[in-house]
This record gives sequence, C-alpha cells and structure tokens, in this order.
Amino acid sequence: MDAQGRLRIGTRGSPLALVQAEEVKRRLLAAHPELEAARVEIVAIRTTGDRVRNRPLAEIGGKGLFTKEIEEALATGTIDLAVHSMKDVPTRLPEGLGIVATPPRADPRDALLAPAARTIDELREGAVVGTSSLRRRAQLLRRRPDLRIVEFRGNIGTRMRKLADGVAEATLLAAAGLARLGDATVRAVPLPPEVLLPALAQGALGVEARLDDRRVTDLVAAIDDAETATCVACERAFLAALDGSCRTPIAGLARLDAGGLAFVGEILSPDGREAFAARREGGAGDAARLGREAAEELRATAGPSFFEALG
Repeated sequence: MDAQGRLRIGTRGSPLALVQAEEVKRRLLAAHPELEAARVEIVAIRTTGDRVRNRPLAEIGGKGLFTKEIEEALATGTIDLAVHSMKDVPTRLPEGLGIVATPPRADPRDALLAPAARTIDELREGAVVGTSSLRRRAQLLRRRPDLRIVEFRGNIGTRMRKLADGVAEATLLAAAGLARLGDATVRAVPLPPEVLLPALAQGALGVEARLDDRRVTDLVAAIDDAETATCVACERAFLAALDGSCRTPIAGLARLDAGGLAFVGEILSPDGREAFAARREGGAGDAARLGREAAEELRATAGPSFFEALG
C-alpha cells in the first residue's frame, strides 16, 4: 500500500483484463470488510503484447509479453499487486516477486466460435480458422489437416469483429474469458478436453506481489483457492520441466476430486503431425511431482530430435 493507504492493483488494459482485476478487487473487499472500496485502485498498464499486434507472439518474445511491464511496476512499487491470466505467466518470475494467490478457477476449456458449425468436425473442408496460438493451430491440424489456419490476434472484441468481417470462418477462445465478459450474444461452444486439451493454467487467475510486502501478501492470502492452486501447481510444473514457451505447442489439464489428482499433458509438433501424451494420478500433495514426471515421460518418448526441431 502507498503512503495514502491505497491498494493499487496492476493489470493489462484490455476489457477482459480489467474485468479480471475487478473480480480480484471484489474478492478482496468481501474477505476484508475493513478495506474501503475507494482506496482499492485498478491501474491499467500497457504491455509489449498489447502494443505489438501485427506479429505472432512467438516472433516477439513468447511468454512474458503480457506480464513484463506489469512486473516492473510491481518491483518498483508503482503498484502493490498484479492480476494475471495464469496461462500468460512464465514459470520463472523476477527475483522478489511471487504468485501469492490463485482465486477459484473458471472454465478451463477452449470454446469454438463458428457461425456455420458447432464442432470442429462440422467445419467445412478447407475452412479458414483464425488463431494466434501455436497450440490451437497444432491441435486443429492434428484433428483436421485440411483446415487453413490464419494469424488472428487481438482482444476478444477485435477477434469477434474479424470473424464478422469474414477474415476467418471460425476461431477459438478461452471459455473462461467469454464467461467473464458475460456477452450473451456470443455463440460459443465449449470443447471437451478430450477433443482439444486446453492451455496450461487456462481459466485461472494469479495474483502476484512482492514477497517481502507482508501486509499485501497477508491480505491476498484470504482469496486463495486451494484446489485451483493445486491444479495450477501441477500444470506449471509440467510446463517448467518442458521449458515451454509460446514457440512450443503444449497443452495440459489437472483435475482434483475426491479420488485425488488426475493430470493429462500433451506436446505436439507445430504442424500437428506428431503428438505425445502422458497421464498421471496421485494425491494433491504430489501435484508438482506428477507434473514433472509427466514431462519427463514425454521427453523420453518424443526423444531429443523432437525438441531440437522445436528450437
């Protein structure tokens, strides 16, 4: 908190990012009645990923494009905490910063937006699908090698306009983002993970803070969700062990229920011709180990030549 007692929440300035920051603000106010709403301020910060929109993410730096400037503001004390989509957060954080809470996760699935189809298999032969995600590109081509994939960047509103303008016949977005924006006019069909395995940590938010700021970390701890934290720990351990980036098509999802933790992870070649999957089950306390073991299995199964080809 600053000298005036304000709690400043840093975020990207996109409509979805602002909604996510507002969600965290609401949760903090509900958990701490002593906080004054007027003193909890949301600070929008433009990131490299927001500024550069005419090139694929993999070409301009990969993961960290949507967090770098926000983390710089956090490290210098311009903001007190930051709200991120966890799927955008690198597995290695700047020294002194940490993810100190993960609120309850929203729907982790991808959703298909296609006026003429409700499933990937219903898309016409040779249909044009827009996406900026190497993962989605690889998964789509794996299932439907006839599809033509075109670069499709921008926030949800921009992508919807591109779809309406005929730039593509279909696109894929995170179901969580669509739900958080709450636009009932958007016709989107969530895809089962068995059809399209989502991005690691998709649907989860992360609250980042300076680890030595005990006042803030103690406040934020109240909105942490243990189940979400467990699943995200498993998925990010898998990602870290594979040294994944925006240049690597990687997917995975952990689920926790009364029977324990179940995880499935997948890695693909960019053209979708090769794909390898690994599964693990165990206790919640073994989340990170299960993720690492799944990654080690894929490294052994795919072999060094597969990873060398990915660069």
